Amino acid sequence: MRLKIDHVGKQYRRDFWGLRHFTLELGPGVVGLLGPNGAGKSTLMRILATITRATEGRVTWNGTDIARQPDELRQVLGYLPQDFGIYPHLTGQEFLEYMAAIKGLDARTARRRIEELLVVVNLAEAAKRPLGGYSGGMKQRVGIAQALLNDPQLLIVDEPTVGLDPAERVRFRNLLSDLAGERIVILSTHIVSDVEATASEIVLINKGCQVEHATPDRLLARFDGQVWQWVIPEDQLTGLKQTHIVSGTVRHSDGIQVRMVSPTAPAAEAHAVAPNLEDAYLALVSHNGGGR
Repeated sequence: MRLKIDHVGKQYRRDFWGLRHFTLELGPGVVGLLGPNGAGKSTLMRILATITRATEGRVTWNGTDIARQPDELRQVLGYLPQDFGIYPHLTGQEFLEYMAAIKGLDARTARRRIEELLVVVNLAEAAKRPLGGYSGGMKQRVGIAQALLNDPQLLIVDEPTVGLDPAERVRFRNLLSDLAGERIVILSTHIVSDVEATASEIVLINKGCQVEHATPDRLLARFDGQVWQWVIPEDQLTGLKQTHIVSGTVRHSDGIQVRMVSPTAPAAEAHAVAPNLEDAYLALVSHNGGGR
């Protein structure tokens, strides 16, 4: 299975493109689409989900243009949008039965699939409870269950962990990793740790344009020897942030320990440390002009 995005752009006004010249080809695995809020991630996700049509370029699924023949992709698509709506008075079971009917599953297949998915997302014991009483993490798990009803080959999840507590976020990441297998999973987020924990490939997007496409290891290798750490007086921090890429700070009794991305040592007492994905992300976004 192959998803190919070829010079895709989306124009909203004469002077504003939400997405421009975006090109990417994907196979099975988890792909992290990482970028600041307003970078164009949701625009791309809606185009891939056949909800929005691109202004220019085209997207093909196994060679078929999804704008001309959207049903070819829709039959094998699972989608969890950023603003996932529920019916609070329906139980989890009833909601999934409703969604299965919309997706065209016959009653027997739907029953079997719903039973399986309630176990997968750890909601079997809560299946008869109204959705209005579910926690944020439980609602997200219902969302992923409805996206998986048709056993999709392409699974798209847009900002799935926003608002979740740390434990729910970890459970959700583990679930996405388990689901990868022989399908393409696209995780769109601005939360670096979500991508770091799940993705085999990372696509960085900013201001509607693709900035980088690489494996995590290759991305980190680019910044080897360019991340520094040392302690500074607290009153120097504001000035340092204005002139350098500061990727982390920790308060100590003798000052502020800063973590910085720089091609050369920023101070005599600075020592090199291993880069992480947060360092790489901030450096690339800063080089590309920051968020919208």
